[in-house]
Amino acid sequence: MERKQLEYFLAIAGHGSFTGAAAALRVAQPSLSYAIRALEKEIGVPVFRRLGRGVALTPTGEALLTPARQIVREFAKLHTEALRVTELASGRLDIVAVTTLTVDPLASFVGEFRSRYPGVEINIVDPENSAAVVDAVRRGDCELGLTEIDIPAEGMEVLDLPEQEIFAVFPPDGRSRGRTPVPAREFAKHDVVTTPTGTTTRSTIDAVLADAGAKARIAVEVTHRAAIVPLVLAGAGASILPSRLAHDAAALGAVIAPLDPPATRHGVVVHPSGPLSPAAQAFVDLVRESC
Repeated sequence: MERKQLEYFLAIAGHGSFTGAAAALRVAQPSLSYAIRALEKEIGVPVFRRLGRGVALTPTGEALLTPARQIVREFAKLHTEALRVTELASGRLDIVAVTTLTVDPLASFVGEFRSRYPGVEINIVDPENSAAVVDAVRRGDCELGLTEIDIPAEGMEVLDLPEQEIFAVFPPDGRSRGRTPVPAREFAKHDVVTTPTGTTTRSTIDAVLADAGAKARIAVEVTHRAAIVPLVLAGAGASILPSRLAHDAAALGAVIAPLDPPATRHGVVVHPSGPLSPAAQAFVDLVRESC
């Protein structure tokens, strides 16, 4: 079994067709077909079912998916290790992060990392929820993850991120008190725009109000976090957001105010125990420098 066979297998599985994989890899489609036939001959069973113009994984193909990713990643580690003497001239780093931590602090970390290692490509993945970050890192889908501090991460290395202040965010209608701290019980009187139960934004709001013995009065529940600020600006309700997102909303006209008592959120970086790829290790070192 050759590395290129596994790379072709993963590309076809990801694109759902030989045609899409061939275009993405910039190789001739017959080369893909030949490699997969050789792989299936070696394994002894098909890894894809042909479905018209597309393909689907067979049970054997499903079972091969995770090991193939891990093997290709190990090859990538060997390759990038060889390039370490040239200060990470190339390579790829996969990071999974909850949206609010992607905005801050991940964005600034990525900017600094790219200025140091412009040849390294970074792929940032949006998980379904905070717990899915740890799952993605544990499976080997991504090498680094950014999630909330209270998410169980047994067997993983955990690095604390700086605390972020949480702000109340109100529509630009003048009814709130601006920068004057807003008691959590007073905030609970407002209609709230937030994401579904189990998401980081919703958990933050529920925790802040629970500490004050109150409960959120949900007016709008939206799956897309990026829609929260536009909905608040449109007057659909108020929300609670981390500092960077809150100040971005204020720049668009929202009224923001600290909470009373002050509220903060605390994120972490998680990664597997043991040696990291050079790119991941350089990224972790950068985070340690900043903290």
